[in-house]
Amino acid sequence: MVTASQIRQEIKEKNVTFLRLMFTDILGVMKNVEIPATDEQLDKVLSNKAMFDGSSIEGFVRINESDMYLRPDLDTWMVFPWGDENGSVAGLICDVYTTEGEPFQGDPRGNLKRMLAKMEKAGFKSFNLGPEPEFFLFKLDENGNPTLDVNDKGGYFDLAPTDLADNTRREIVNVLTQMGFEVEASHHEVAVGQHEIDFKYDEVLRACDKIQLFKLVVKTIARKHGLYATFMAKPKFGINGSGMHCNMSLFDKDGKNAFYDPEDPRGMELSETAYHFLGGLMQHAYGYTAITNPTVNSYKRLVPGYEAPVYIAWAGRNRSPLIRVPASRGMSTRLELRSVDPMANPYLAMAVLLAAGLDGIANKTEAPAPVESNIYVMTPEERREASILDLPSTLHNALKALSKDEVIKEALGQHIYTNFVEAKRIEWKSYAAFVSQWEIDNYLEMY
Repeated sequence: MVTASQIRQEIKEKNVTFLRLMFTDILGVMKNVEIPATDEQLDKVLSNKAMFDGSSIEGFVRINESDMYLRPDLDTWMVFPWGDENGSVAGLICDVYTTEGEPFQGDPRGNLKRMLAKMEKAGFKSFNLGPEPEFFLFKLDENGNPTLDVNDKGGYFDLAPTDLADNTRREIVNVLTQMGFEVEASHHEVAVGQHEIDFKYDEVLRACDKIQLFKLVVKTIARKHGLYATFMAKPKFGINGSGMHCNMSLFDKDGKNAFYDPEDPRGMELSETAYHFLGGLMQHAYGYTAITNPTVNSYKRLVPGYEAPVYIAWAGRNRSPLIRVPASRGMSTRLELRSVDPMANPYLAMAVLLAAGLDGIANKTEAPAPVESNIYVMTPEERREASILDLPSTLHNALKALSKDEVIKEALGQHIYTNFVEAKRIEWKSYAAFVSQWEIDNYLEMY
């Protein structure tokens, strides 16, 4: 546990001159208020008196109720490893509170805490997440603007000189390590210009904090190397998009993995809790996809032929279904949801996935039989016979499905649900009215 006195001491020792108070808006974008690290300002921060105007933040509050408080989580204290002669910059991730001292209902991080309290009431101690975020590195033009030109022709697990971004990845890993991440792997991904850096699983709130910090570090170090990093799900046509597979596990109050059962009569060494959590994930998949895949562009990735899941099914070894059960057992037993993309707000995504799983446990939802054959080569008739449904094909369809799923809506809360849907309907309406180059190429001369 980090204390206020430790923070004050480290500010002096590391010559911290500025402090970032960070939080996340409804769309998953990290925001910050930066203040001088003076004794006066630090007193205000550490006594939960730091205020900001929430009226201009996406999905927060109206202009007549704009004052909000930022309450720092002291355990998120970090000093960024890129200081200069003017001093270092440190940061704290904050929860958002109202002027009445209540948790703000539109704060995604606070909303995840609300769902974790429900998890504890259901008899579990922790919900762990191991994310696998992918990203692209593109060149910058002479004006410093991002292009769609990649700086390598590498493929899966390639080495230099084919992979020309290994030095960039290596520095990203070094910075993450200095910030307390336990990085497990770093490699080139399948598509040209695509990369993945995996860090060790953590309790879900900390894991979501790390996802947001990870994005910040990746973008910062990429710029240093003259590159632009993007977590856009599908920036280029014809190649794989970027996902963020989520490895999830529940632990009981005795500290044991609630998903593991060596006596499983089905031979998978999974507990009834795991099967019911899995059943909940599958039952609500159509409803939570708008949250786990939250943009128009997300659905350009969820198409057959590019490794991303399209069908609601599960398996062990098979990687074509929505959910996979990796081979590790014991304390490492987990469920891997493969549809999530890195454009998702991690706090909202994990809140709805936890809600879906807990609903499955509460109602003893039975998971269907696993599908170990390649679903991509099945005919539509074969998929119907196996009761395999498709994920929503557009953001518009996903929003309609979300509106009908009361479990997922409750997991978001009325404030977040209303503001999220409003923002996404505006996004869809704008996209639907736009005339793309594809339409010009295919229709202009034909008609």
